[in-house]
Amino acid sequence: MMKKLFLTCILFFFACQTTTGQTQIIAHRGFWKTKGSAENSIAALVKADSIGCYGSEFDVWMTKDEELIVNHDPIIYGKSVQHTSARRITRTKLSNKERIPTLKQYLLKGKELKTKLILELKALSSPKQETLAVEKIVEMVKSMGMEDQMEYISFSLHAIKEFIRLAPRNTPVFYLNGDLSPKELKEIECAGPDYHFGIYKKNPEWITECRELGLKTNVWTVNKANDMKWFIDRKIDFITTNEPLVLQQVLLQPLHPEAGR
Repeated sequence: MMKKLFLTCILFFFACQTTTGQTQIIAHRGFWKTKGSAENSIAALVKADSIGCYGSEFDVWMTKDEELIVNHDPIIYGKSVQHTSARRITRTKLSNKERIPTLKQYLLKGKELKTKLILELKALSSPKQETLAVEKIVEMVKSMGMEDQMEYISFSLHAIKEFIRLAPRNTPVFYLNGDLSPKELKEIECAGPDYHFGIYKKNPEWITECRELGLKTNVWTVNKANDMKWFIDRKIDFITTNEPLVLQQVLLQPLHPEAGR
């Protein structure tokens, strides 16, 4: 009974969140801080969807044989992902005993869910490799009919520009590196910044500037309640976190009376 009540409260909360334009939650590498889950696993994606997260972020590399796999680290048990075949990489098991998924496997599961898929393309060994990876990603997403579910992020400015060029117009593409101002992001037709919280705290006016320019704002990786409140008070659009349930509780609290001023 209590479990049903909890799930009902979660669904009600996220329905209200969507309609009011409140800060929304992106689970960093999925909702992995829970039983049976692991970072960048398919289980983490499913669990992020199950608690109503707006989006689930995940990382993508391209292997030696030009296959796309989902994992954060460039080195897996001593093997460089970019210099190893997908067959060898996907034999490796995550902490929850899942095998490292291919992008296609990940998308197939994501297609069954409601959460947005926030795909981070890792910075690859050359612009040529990044262009090839973006082409493969965009084509795969198109062939699966998932274009409306996708958002793209990267630390590589080249990859960002390629996503903007090749993905359908108005696809959200956010830059991670933190070195471009809102005006510069607007000029390259980026959806907005997805910056580390330290960048925003040094440049708090950027959140307001983005709003004035029609850009969206995302911040990573915010895990402490006080930091969450700081960004919510300033009306950040998205918070990427390893603690989605903590953020959910913070969002239920009333705003500071001076918030956003």
